[in-house]
Amino acid sequence: MKIFAGVTLLLLSLFAIVLVAQDKDKELSGPDLLRKLEADFVQEVAKHGHDGYISYFAEDGVELENGGGISTKAAMRKEGPWPADMVLTWTPVHADMAASGDLGYTYGNYVSKSKDKNGKLVTQYGKYMSVWRKQKDGTWKVVADMGNASPEPK
Repeated sequence: MKIFAGVTLLLLSLFAIVLVAQDKDKELSGPDLLRKLEADFVQEVAKHGHDGYISYFAEDGVELENGGGISTKAAMRKEGPWPADMVLTWTPVHADMAASGDLGYTYGNYVSKSKDKNGKLVTQYGKYMSVWRKQKDGTWKVVADMGNASPEPK
């Protein structure tokens, strides 16, 4: 009987922790929500590379390329996968949301690491800005993203 009571207490405790964690995410709004979206976006890119990157764009989202043109989500899909050794991370420096609560932006710094054709590790630094819009289904997606290279931060 004591084992049953112990297991029941453990399960109830785990259930309560899950509920609190879910409620905490639901309570996020404004800049805190945007920072959480960016953190989730970075994790998805770490796991799934280019496919993870594209998954966070709205169907009408665009990427303003560094030194290049404007890519639609459809065009980004045609690019194919990134090199397997490529690592892209970024950190927001600032986030803000419109008073309407359905549009926001973040900007910050990124670091991209990959090997060149000779196998040497190449690290590139830059700045980025992402514009987020709440979708009809309640999810948030990137509608515009841009980045530009910059020197290594000091």
